[in-house]
Formats: sequence, structure tokens, C-alpha cells
Amino acid sequence: MSIAGMYMLNTPQYQEEKIQQALNMLYIDRKNEFRELSEILLSEKARKSIPNWKEFVLNFSLDVEEAFKTWSGKNPLLSSSPQKALTILRQLGRGKTSMNQLAHLLNMSYNISLEFKEIYRRLK
Repeated sequence: MSIAGMYMLNTPQYQEEKIQQALNMLYIDRKNEFRELSEILLSEKARKSIPNWKEFVLNFSLDVEEAFKTWSGKNPLLSSSPQKALTILRQLGRGKTSMNQLAHLLNMSYNISLEFKEIYRRLK
């Protein structure tokens, strides 16, 4: 596993071995959610050629949680926050026909992030 390009995972608070262990445990229960998000975030060609697509989905989910903290006022607004929010919404909203579909994907991403952090915490 390589977390080199995964900026949300590539921080001092996370250890690579525990990331992989927590991700494997989470993936057992949330395989369908990972698949659904990967189908939206990555092209079919990319899904087949990127060996760390699960880490990519997890990194995106952690990013959604961080963005929500900014949206809800828990984190201060940064100069990149508007761009980050629009990027997340554009990635998830592509091809959707209602806000309910978008909200479902945001909730799914947010829950993956929270569950990963809880699993990771329990591994310490």
C-alpha cells in the first residue's frame, strides 16, 4: 500500500500499517459503499489500473468530513475551502438528477470517514 499521494492519510497522526488494517476491516462491512463511490469518482479504466483505489476512496471520504467541519463552522474557513467544496460537489454530483442522490453520497462518504477513524482509534 502506498499513501504517498493521499494527503488526508499522509499525516503524522496515522501509521501506514494501522491504516491498512483499519481499511481492511472497514472494507469488509462497507464493500458496497466503496464500490459505489469508486464508480462515481474513478473511471472504469482508472479503477482497474489503480491498485490503491480503496485508499483513494477513503482519502476522498476523509476530505468530505474535513469539508463538512468547515461548512458547519467547526474549522475556520481557508482560502482553498470554496474550491474544495465545489470540487467535492462536482465530483459527486456528476450525472445525478436530484439533491437526494447527492446527499446520499455525501452521507456515505462522511460515514466511511467516521467509521474508519473509530476503527483506527480502537486499534491503538
